[in-house]
Formats: sequence, C-alpha cells, structure tokens
Amino acid sequence: MPYSRLFYHFVWATKERLPLITEHNRESLYAAVTAKVKEFRGLCYALNGTSNHVHLVVSLPPAVSLAAFVGQVKGNASHLVSRLGEGQNLFAWQAEYGVVSVSESHLSTVTRYVQRQQHYHANDTTDVRLENCGDGKADKALCAK
Repeated sequence: MPYSRLFYHFVWATKERLPLITEHNRESLYAAVTAKVKEFRGLCYALNGTSNHVHLVVSLPPAVSLAAFVGQVKGNASHLVSRLGEGQNLFAWQAEYGVVSVSESHLSTVTRYVQRQQHYHANDTTDVRLENCGDGKADKALCAK
C-alpha cells in the first residue's frame, strides 16, 4: 500500500435544506457515515453538523474516488435513516456536495471547527470557506455575513 497523507473536508446538505437530522436519527446517521469511512479504509477525524447539513473530515487512501466515496456515504446514511421511521421516509440529501483538501498543518483547525458546529451556527460565526455544500447557497443559507 502506498504511503499517503491525504485529508479532506466534505460538506453536504439535506434535500432542500430541510431540518431532517434530528436527535432521534443523528447518532445512527453518524454511525452509518463512520462505518462507511472504515469500509473505504479511511480515518474519520471529525463528523458533525446541524439539522440540515453534515461536515466530515477524513483521510482516504489515494485510490479512492472522492465522488464514489461521498455518494456511498450519503446513500448508506440515507438508507439507514429511512429505515428508522417516524416520518423519516422522506429523508434525502441534495445531490451536490463540497470537498476541499486540507493540509496537515491545518487539520486540527478544521477538525475543531467541525466539532464546534453548533456553537458557530448559534453565534452566527461560521466560516464561509468551510460551509459550502456545493449548491451555491453557502453564503445565504449557512454562513454569517
């Protein structure tokens, strides 16, 4: 296996940014995401979000296609949440996503940002560079300013 140090910050949103991530399904949804990361032989550094989007900081092997990875992660999580019931049959993600590579020197900063999502959103202090879900709505729907 080749040596690699590849870190990525993924962000994706629920369909129409509806508040579909709830106290009831959050833990199971995050468990499904981390299980899929492990399937891809990746390492999960941070996973968090709000009721309408998810942030994931991971390291992945170089042979992993980022589009295939995020597609399978989202699909696995969506399938699991749909099985939980309680009105969650409508659970879906937007097709888009955002991903940026993270340098090892910035990994702890990005990880800390993801771990403190609720704080940043509650205080309107989000970082536009780290909130883009790939749908062009980061400035309006998620970020301060």
